[in-house]
Amino acid sequence: MIATSKSIIDFYAFCNQTTLYAKQIVLKISDFPQIFRQLVRHRSTDANLILERSINRVQLLGRVGQDPVMRQMEGRNPVTIFSLATNEMWRSGDGETSSTGDVSQKTTWHRVSVFKPGLRDVAYNYVKKGSRILVEGKLDYGEYVDKNQVRRQATTIIADNIVFLSDNIRDRT
Repeated sequence: MIATSKSIIDFYAFCNQTTLYAKQIVLKISDFPQIFRQLVRHRSTDANLILERSINRVQLLGRVGQDPVMRQMEGRNPVTIFSLATNEMWRSGDGETSSTGDVSQKTTWHRVSVFKPGLRDVAYNYVKKGSRILVEGKLDYGEYVDKNQVRRQATTIIADNIVFLSDNIRDRT
């Protein structure tokens, strides 16, 4: 589209693979190589950020280990916290299709934190010890200082959705 020294060149950059932004720049032909190199360099940096996707998603299906508690740190929004147990079961023996052998089980405990205002209140009011729930969210690795002033690391599930599958432990089948 470069026809004269006062041509208008449209440069398009795709942001988040869905939104199209256009810039119109009036250039002289002699300015084009320098500006084009800057735009390409800039776009390639942005393109790397745009094209590089990452996922931090967790789904846990299990039973609640304790009634939720709501905590509020000074200057922060409240958070609802509860524990969730997930179980793995397997049979020892010759391979995965073995019907003989001892059945073993491993329970893993997860700390779940709910920050979203509506979901936080629902979790606090309706999640109960023994309830079977599905939690969807993301992993968060953080640090805290315990009551003995010792710095500890904690892995937490930051919930953004909770699906209630039963009211309490009596609903087991």
